Amino acid sequence: MIESWEPQIEPRAARPQGRGFPIGLTIATVIAFICLIALGVWQLQRLKWKETLLANIASAEAAPAKPIEPVLDGLANGHNVDFTRVKVTCRGLAHAPTVELYALRNSEIGSRLISNCFVVNAYYRSILVDRGFVPDTVTARPPVDATDPAQVVLVGVLREPERGNFMTPPNKPDRWFLHDAKAMGKALNADQPIAPVFLMAESSSNPDFKALEAAPFPIDIPNRHLEYALTWFGLAGALAGVYGAAVFKKMRG
Repeated sequence: MIESWEPQIEPRAARPQGRGFPIGLTIATVIAFICLIALGVWQLQRLKWKETLLANIASAEAAPAKPIEPVLDGLANGHNVDFTRVKVTCRGLAHAPTVELYALRNSEIGSRLISNCFVVNAYYRSILVDRGFVPDTVTARPPVDATDPAQVVLVGVLREPERGNFMTPPNKPDRWFLHDAKAMGKALNADQPIAPVFLMAESSSNPDFKALEAAPFPIDIPNRHLEYALTWFGLAGALAGVYGAAVFKKMRG
C-alpha cells in the first residue's frame, strides 16, 4: 500500500504587530500641527496690529489739534484721517440728543453717549461725537435741549468705526453695539452728508455732568501677542516631538 505524500508547508511566521505606519495618528497630528502654527501666525499678525495701534495712539496724544474742517475735506478726497487730533466748535452739544453705545471700561459695564455736531464750513455737514463713558450704575443723563445756543469747543481724535463679527449683537434703538455713523446719524436727525468717522472726545462736552468721562482710548492696552505666538509655536514643536517619538517606538515594534 502506497501511502499518499503531501508536502509539509511550514506555517508563515506571524507578522509582528505594531510596525504598521500610523496613518490615522499622522493625519490627526498634521491637522493639529497646522492649527497650532496658524494660531501662532495669527498672533504675530495681531502683534503687528497692536504695535501700530499703540504707535498711533501715542502720536495722536502728542499731536496738536487741527481745525476739523480741512481734515474732513481731506477725508472727502480720500485721505486717511484715522487718529487725527482735531478741534471743533459744536453748538448745543452739552444738551444734544444722544444714542447709547454699549461699552466696557475698566471692567465696568456702561454706555458711550453719541451726539451729532453740525459742521459749518466742511464738505461733511455733520460728524458724530462719542462724548464719553457713563457707567450703568448712573441712570441720569444730561438734559436735552435742542434750542441750546451754547457753543462747546471740543478737542478729540477722529476714529474709523470698528467692524463687528458674528458675535456682535444687532444694534437696537435703545442700545447700540457698533459705531454706525449712517444709522446713528439718521436716528439723531443729523444733516447730510454725515462724516463716516467718529470724533472721540478728549475734552468734556458737558462739565456739569460729572459722570460723563471723556475716554477716547482704552485705559490699558495689553500687548502680549508675541508671548502668545511663542506659546502656540512651542506647542506645535512639542506635538511634533511627541509624534516623532510615538512613531519611532511603534515602528521599532
